[in-house]
Amino acid sequence: MKKIVCLILFAFTLSGSAQFTKNMFSKDPIINLENFQNKRLYFGYFLGFNSYDFKIDYKTVGPDIQVKKSTGFNVGIVGDIKLHEYINLRFEPGLYYTTRELMYPNFSTESDALRQVNSTYIHLPLLLKFSSLRTGNIRPYLLGGLSTTLNLSSNSKSLDDNLEQRFRVKPWTTNYEMGFGIDLFCPYFIFSPSIRGVFGLKDELIRDNDPNSPWTSNIESIKTRAVFINFTFH
Repeated sequence: MKKIVCLILFAFTLSGSAQFTKNMFSKDPIINLENFQNKRLYFGYFLGFNSYDFKIDYKTVGPDIQVKKSTGFNVGIVGDIKLHEYINLRFEPGLYYTTRELMYPNFSTESDALRQVNSTYIHLPLLLKFSSLRTGNIRPYLLGGLSTTLNLSSNSKSLDDNLEQRFRVKPWTTNYEMGFGIDLFCPYFIFSPSIRGVFGLKDELIRDNDPNSPWTSNIESIKTRAVFINFTFH
């Protein structure tokens, strides 16, 4: 019985996949949501993944701090205003979770060398979307703009520092963003996968109380670098 159910599900999957391919990529596809792009204002939501990094500049040459990245999770909403036939203004507030590990050189114990940076961000980007001419049910686009980010796990108000194993950064950062994506017009919604790079503009590090701290004294600046992969539904 289980084998029969699996075969039926597999057949439906193949049929749906074939129909999707025909509607999206055939020479003469059925045009989905033909008038949707004429709307002045529309909304959506996104789910996705992120990979956060730090760009670290030093005052003097020496062994680098190693940053171990991990894959985080994104969720948020989208507001889109049409400015021109090919230009839209987008606001994409979201919640972003990520973890990074900083491995400092020249320490003999792991408790001194390792700093785990767990971050929960409220990310507030304002972006311009530049779309190409729609071809069938496909419309590629470019994204670019500015964003501000609130780090809810910054430890900025903590009096403890790295001497007490507390890594601190500033709560607010500003960034510029660039990316690209593609709108796929399905029968009942628009599916829009995209990839975007995020580049912090200002130093985020809060220095330790000791000006000669081995953790922060040689750091000129720490700035966010990140890659977002989002799957948006309108």
